Order: sequence, then C-alpha cells, then structure tokens
Amino acid sequence: MARKLPLTEIAKIAIKTLRRNKLRSLLTMLGIVIGNSSVITLVGVGRGAQNLAENQLSNLGANVLFVVPGNNDTRRRGVAFPKNLVLEDAEAIKQQVPTIKRVAPQITSSEVIQYEARSTTSSVSGVTPDFLTVRSFDISKGRFISFQDNKSARSVVVIGPDLDQKLFPYTSALGKSIRIKDQSFQVIGIMAPKGAVFGNNQDKNAYIPLTSMVSKITGRDKTFGVSLSFISVEAIDEKSTGAAKFQITNLLRQRHKILRDDDFAVRSQKDALQIVSTITGGLTLMLAAIGGISLIVGGIGIMNIMLVSVSERTEEIGLRKAIGARSSDVLTQFLFESLILAILGGFIGTITGVGAVTAIAFLTPLPADIGIKTILTTVSLSGTIGLFFGVVPARRAAKLDPIVALRSL
Repeated sequence: MARKLPLTEIAKIAIKTLRRNKLRSLLTMLGIVIGNSSVITLVGVGRGAQNLAENQLSNLGANVLFVVPGNNDTRRRGVAFPKNLVLEDAEAIKQQVPTIKRVAPQITSSEVIQYEARSTTSSVSGVTPDFLTVRSFDISKGRFISFQDNKSARSVVVIGPDLDQKLFPYTSALGKSIRIKDQSFQVIGIMAPKGAVFGNNQDKNAYIPLTSMVSKITGRDKTFGVSLSFISVEAIDEKSTGAAKFQITNLLRQRHKILRDDDFAVRSQKDALQIVSTITGGLTLMLAAIGGISLIVGGIGIMNIMLVSVSERTEEIGLRKAIGARSSDVLTQFLFESLILAILGGFIGTITGVGAVTAIAFLTPLPADIGIKTILTTVSLSGTIGLFFGVVPARRAAKLDPIVALRSL
C-alpha cells in the first residue's frame, strides 16, 4: 500500500518546483499582486474620501442646523431654488423657537473682487455678527463685523486668508479698500484658515454686513423682500438639534402657509454625515469590486498556468504515481503550489497597496488610510482565490493514469 506523504514533505516539493520555474512563478503571481494592490489602494482612496468629507462636516458644528430654500425634489431636479426664504423667517426662528441659541441669516453671491491691478472672482456673503459663533469661525487679524456695522450698513469687509494672499501678497490688507461689484469696502479683518466644505474653499470668501449686501450688492426682491441663501441655526446643545429641527419646520410651514410639500429643508450635520456616508460607502464598495475583479483575473491566470504546468509535467506525475505516490499527494502538491503563489502574490500586493495609500496620503490632501481588517481580508481572499482556482488543475493532475502518462516518455 502506498505511503501517504506528510504535508511538510509535499510543501517542500511544491516550493522546489516553483523555484525551478522562477520566471513562470513570478508572472503567475503578477495577476494576484496587481489585484491585491488594486483592492487595497482603491479601498484606501474610498475611505480617504469618506474621512475627508467627515472632517469637513465636523467644522460645521455638532449642534448647527441649516435652513435652505427648496425641498428634496427641487434639489434632485436641479431647478433654480425659490427665493421665499426671507429675513423675516430668520427673525421668527430667533424669537419663537425655544431650543435655539443663535441665528445667522446669510446671502451669498459670486462677485468680482478687485484691489488695484489684482482681481479675482470669489464668494461674497452678507452675514450678521452671530455668523462667527454659529459657524465656529475665528478671526486671525483685525475684527469681525459688529452689530453697529450691520445696523448702519457700513461698507466694511472681512476676507479669508487665501483671498488675502491673492489680493495683498506683499502688504497688509487691514485698512485697505477693495471693490466688490463697483462698490468700495474697507478691509477690517482677516479670517483664520477654515478649509473647504464640499469643494467650496471657505478661505477664499469675503464677508460683509447683511444690510450692506442687500443695499449695495444684491438688492431686495420685489415679491419676497430680503431673500436669503440659507439660515444657520445654533441649537442650545447637540441633544436639542432634533427638537429644534421639528420646531423650525412647523414654524416655517405656518409662516409659508404650506398644506402639502415643503418649500424649504432643514438639515443637520448628522443628516449630512448620513448622506456622505451613504455616497462614500457606495463609492468604496464600487472601488473594492473593481479591485476584486483584478483578483479574480489573477486567480484565472493561476489556473491557466497550472493547467499548462500539468500538461508539461505529465511524465513527472506518471513517474511519481508509478513509484508509489498517491493521487491525493499529487492533488495536494498542486493545491500547495497554487496556494503559495496566491499567498506570496497577496503579500507582495499588500505591501505595494499600502505603499500606494501612504504615498497618496502624503502627496495629496486626501487622508487615505487602510485598516488592518481590510489588509487581512484581502490577503485571505487572495489565498482563497488561489486555492479555488487551483482545484481544477490539481484534480486533473491527480486523475492522470500513470500508464498513459509514462507512454509519453
């Protein structure tokens, strides 16, 4: 009766065989290397996008709500937002909603800003003094808009640090006059860096009193009066955001005499995080699927090469079986060869993928990262793929009739 070879001995034979065909082994592993590195890199990029969005949203404040014109259907269809969110709505929220602390109405418009020979197009926002606290902004130099500035509609402006560098690269901006839509405004302050939110660079924005925005830039709407771009609302605390959202919604429904669909929407940071998590989660899953296809292609490559190897090693297999090797030994050896190729390729691909993710995080603003769980899952998956696609050639090798195989000698 043929003696069953121990697994250690079969593994040694498999390794020796792979080392004897180094070039073929390397080319076979290449598909797994590319697949593994693709999965890790693409998942890292997807998670980086999610982290970036969450970091940007955290700057909005945990207990801040945003009241915006237009409902979900309006925004999905991409039609122009209605202008029926007005300054009186913001004042009503401030006076009648007990769960809020501050209200910051805002009008935003894209305008050309000029200082001497330098000019740029930036977002100009008409705001009230409460904007600074509600939106958690800070002043780097000078001061922010005061209640007296807003009451008197003074021609003063606070600019972001990037706008400061654009217009005043060699001199201080404080006290200088810039032109916004042919109107002169004196720079009284420079904001501290804030970063971007959804692609909007807040450090390039300019802020003027809300009353000055209405009287000198946008004007009043003949039908609605002072139309707002949105209203930022600060709840008493994070626990009160749900109640504040409910109360604001009911108040505006009464004010706008709404019977069916709302003509406004109330958003919280939590709502935005859920939307972003859904989008970025789907993106990450899609990227992982793309990388997974590369892994499957690599597995098919292993199967093809192993089938070729079985054909080329027919005499070797026949000779081994003739001198006593069991079919299970041959089957196990070919499975070991496939598994070694897949695991080694997975290990090299993992190192390559982690290196790529690290380079992306270092060279770009995207905080790409990859978890240990993802790495272990990917390596395990590559090993499983190698084992799965190695079954067919291994079974073919094990079923070879030694008499038929030896005839080709």
